Amino acid sequence: MAAASSAIAVESLSKTYQVHERAAGFSATVRSVFRRRTRVVHAVEDLSFSIAPGERVGFLGPNGAGKTTTLKVLSGLLHPSGGRVRVAGFVPQYREAGFLKRITLVMGQKQQLLWDLPPVETFALNRAIYGISDAEFRETMAELEELLGIAEIAAKPTRQLSLGERMKCELAAALLHRPEILFLDEPTIGLDVSMQLGVREFVRRYNEQRGATIVLTSHYMDDVAALCPRVIVIDKGRLRYDGDLASLVRSVRPHKRIALRFGGPVDRALLERVGAVLSLDPGRAVLQVPQEELRQAMSWLLGQTDIADLTVEDPPLEEVMRELFAGGDGEDARAEPAGAPARAGGEAAP
Repeated sequence: MAAASSAIAVESLSKTYQVHERAAGFSATVRSVFRRRTRVVHAVEDLSFSIAPGERVGFLGPNGAGKTTTLKVLSGLLHPSGGRVRVAGFVPQYREAGFLKRITLVMGQKQQLLWDLPPVETFALNRAIYGISDAEFRETMAELEELLGIAEIAAKPTRQLSLGERMKCELAAALLHRPEILFLDEPTIGLDVSMQLGVREFVRRYNEQRGATIVLTSHYMDDVAALCPRVIVIDKGRLRYDGDLASLVRSVRPHKRIALRFGGPVDRALLERVGAVLSLDPGRAVLQVPQEELRQAMSWLLGQTDIADLTVEDPPLEEVMRELFAGGDGEDARAEPAGAPARAGGEAAP
């Protein structure tokens, strides 16, 4: 896909750091004054992908994989050590005004709200920074208040708000200028279940109503499963997988899970004739069967046991990711979903 038709185009991105190393103790400290020992850390290596306008993409990897580093490069906070990057048609590292008005970065572990002042003060500050007109500001605030339910809390001092309320106000502050591209780094971290659901629903609605491009990193796999049809997985700074989420699950764990609730007692040996018994409690069981044997297994179970309820599920995404990362440094996995845009290649703009 040509870079001009991509919201984000990344080609052979790399980011390295020089890290100073020294042993503990006073003598080591003195020696380091005269002879510094350093090593090169590759945070991101030869990373390429493209994202089309309006896509919702999960950007996944273990701690230290390079996810946040990549998002900071894409948002212009870090300069790349190599490769080419374009976001919304701009080179991020130049931080041009037109670029800054089209993107936003929300980091769940950092805040922009002023601690002792109410969020409305931060909203007013951002309005001035982005040069938002009075009419547009009122219209956007009314929309965000309705979507996020912050009308009654935005006038309270930030320090008096709960974590979930602060996160909602952070999102509002980040979206006042109506960005086309959202980089969301752990936006639901520390939130309770109801607040997580609220943030997910808001992100989905913003994407659908505005056609915004969403790049989401999260260690909560429920966030990814609910929002992101496509995932990009990196490990040790390198691409491991780029494709649709369902294909990733099938490639790593080609099984289905059958959750059963029985109307009476059931024999474990009977269930083992169908598949692996993952759990068995009085009246309940979870089986794992190969995808291709699912229909036959369900038919047999319905005919041989007193089943009150039956549910077919994919393996938990957490297990899929753990197994993928435990697989070592094998070949990158790339699955192209039907109708998906071409991934980044030699056409990324200079």
